[in-house]
Amino acid sequence: MVRHNNQLPDNLPQLQNLIKRDPESYKDEFMQQHRHYRSTLEVFRLTPDTFNKNLDELVIFLAQVAHCYSDVLSTFPQELVDILQTQNTVLDAAMRMTFCRALILLRNKGLLEPTALLSLFFQLLRSQDKALRQFLETHIITDIKNVNSKHKNAKINTTLQNFMFTMLKDSNARAAKMSADIMIELYKKNIWNDAKTVNVIATGCFSKITKVMVASLKFFLGSDPDEKNSDDSDSDDEPNVKEVMMANKVNKKSKKREKQLKKVKQLFVKSKKKKSKAPQFNFSALHLIHDPQGFAEKLFKQMEKNNDRFEVKLMTLDVVSRLIGLHNLFLFNFYPYLQRFLQPHQREVTKLLQFVAQASHDLVPPDVLEPVVKTLVNNFVTERNSADVMAIGLNTCREICSRCPLVMNEDLLRDLTQYKNYRERSVMMAARSLISLFRNTMPDLLHKKDRGRPTEASAELHTTKYGEVNAQEFVPGAEVLLDKSHSETLEIDSENSEDEDEWIDVKHSSDEGEGTEWATDDEIVEEDIDEEEGDEDGETDSEDEDAESDDSEEEDAGDQDEAEENTNDEQRPDGNPKVEPIKDGDVKITPKKSKLDRKKEKSEKKRLAKIAKKTELTADKKAKASQISVERLLGDEDFKKIDAELIKRQVTHYKRGVKRPHEEDPNKGELVKLADIENIYKKRKHDKQSRTESIKKGQEGREKFGYKDGRQNPLCSKTNREKKKKKAFQMVKHKVHRKIKRSFKDKQIALRNHLVKQKKMK
Repeated sequence: MVRHNNQLPDNLPQLQNLIKRDPESYKDEFMQQHRHYRSTLEVFRLTPDTFNKNLDELVIFLAQVAHCYSDVLSTFPQELVDILQTQNTVLDAAMRMTFCRALILLRNKGLLEPTALLSLFFQLLRSQDKALRQFLETHIITDIKNVNSKHKNAKINTTLQNFMFTMLKDSNARAAKMSADIMIELYKKNIWNDAKTVNVIATGCFSKITKVMVASLKFFLGSDPDEKNSDDSDSDDEPNVKEVMMANKVNKKSKKREKQLKKVKQLFVKSKKKKSKAPQFNFSALHLIHDPQGFAEKLFKQMEKNNDRFEVKLMTLDVVSRLIGLHNLFLFNFYPYLQRFLQPHQREVTKLLQFVAQASHDLVPPDVLEPVVKTLVNNFVTERNSADVMAIGLNTCREICSRCPLVMNEDLLRDLTQYKNYRERSVMMAARSLISLFRNTMPDLLHKKDRGRPTEASAELHTTKYGEVNAQEFVPGAEVLLDKSHSETLEIDSENSEDEDEWIDVKHSSDEGEGTEWATDDEIVEEDIDEEEGDEDGETDSEDEDAESDDSEEEDAGDQDEAEENTNDEQRPDGNPKVEPIKDGDVKITPKKSKLDRKKEKSEKKRLAKIAKKTELTADKKAKASQISVERLLGDEDFKKIDAELIKRQVTHYKRGVKRPHEEDPNKGELVKLADIENIYKKRKHDKQSRTESIKKGQEGREKFGYKDGRQNPLCSKTNREKKKKKAFQMVKHKVHRKIKRSFKDKQIALRNHLVKQKKMK
């Protein structure tokens, strides 16, 4: 009996290992397996729908060693490609997956061009095999990522993008959807983030396949930035590094504590790296669309024509509104269309209100938006609705007016501002936020008492007309860089602030003795009322002490003149005015001015002097700012000083304490946040600590609280009821147990016992 020690023909993994080490020595064994592959493939072609285990093993074996015998296996990749192209619909699922894996191995070894393989894989996305489609999608994304890892391969990218453009229009819904998903994923990974990719995906919004259209619309809507940062909050639950290190020193040493310390240190290093990384700003895909006007018009027309689901219509309206607001487009049919749905009972009405606000911009003619605002006010801001509905209506008005202020007229604004004293806090705060907006944009539309005390910032405001642009030739506030004393008046605590937003303490010479508490809404209203009364009397708090002293001197002088005149008049017996004879014999009567006329003249002179002084100061500031802007290159420190000066201007005239400064254009942005419209102010629930503090604060300066001892003689004994309150629980537990409500089962037992007892008694 002859023993065969050569097991290589049957053991392909061992042969594969040996060939990779020494290809020349095992070429004969390889050629034997290659001939075996040829014959097995011919047999498989006769029945492609059945699984062939031998062919499966041989294909993977040849793909693994193809780089060792590239001359012999030069046609091997093309054979597999041809089989998949011609017979992919009838192939067995396992064999089809094997051929795809073999082609990926050949591609990784550089024996196959990426364009040929990826084109084939895109065609295979039409197959009915879900596992294969997911496998191919993962490979396509990974392969394109690897191709563009070192530098962008423009040639391959252009070829594949053109191929994908045709695939998006494919009649097969699965293939088109998968192609859209691949392009979207590549854009999110910053591999294909160019304008061509975005415009190819934009064509998917007009696809007849609903899934492709929805995927493309979702891509343009993007994801909420708050969701991306949700992972960062997980690290907050981890223990502090110092605490863990201290626990490891003090407590008993154990492997568990060592592992915990190691893990915490790793997390600490990771968080440090994350903080030190520069922020990445990714532009929205809507910026990269070539023809936004045409794109928005086609989308809106398609939505009106198609009978899609309500959710799909909402997404389309969202994209159209973002396009209008972002690119300042003109789509006048969009506003009457949304106007029909502005009802409190409408489904997803807050989102529709968000779309109206998003589609508003400075270049929309006020006549187009006025009917929408009136419908909004009539349907929402009425007392027959709930407070939340009214607040949402006022918030939407504010958001629209922040983007298109000219849409609001004086009568409507004054009606809306009447809700500032409404009984519900949410409506009151919404109305006050509207007042606050117009204080910073167009204060002339507000009633005099709602305008607030004028500041340097509000004095520079002027009402703009439709289409007028307020272009600055200099950096506003740059004149502060010429003032050396600025560093003494402004303190910027940049060392202690970890974030970019810094605390700015604005100090005035007149506020040294006063507190710097924040002013509440009620205080602001009281100040406004005081201002109005002051204006009616002709004297305002904003005048300087010097001006007041000058006025008092003038008044004293005027009173003296008046007194002299009165005495002269009293000395004349007839009571007639003084007559001065003139050469011609005529008589000139000097008319006496009343006190009211003199006051009017005086106030008019003051007003003209103030205007002249203000104009002179403004011109001087502009000249200085223009000089700085032209002659100097401004750095970060300079801009910090300028920002501080601009904030100071907003609060300069407030003498009762520093008010909360308004942020620059807080409501103006590319997109409208839904939270701004749904922002309803309500009394928040306190946590336990704040409740305890408020309770203790309320108890201060009060009589002793709690149970009052009503005994006339404190030395006499107490009742049993009073004693029971101080007894230990174990002493009264048996009595407390009786008061517990009986369960249903106990009641059943008691009833049964009662009935049995009654039966026995009979």
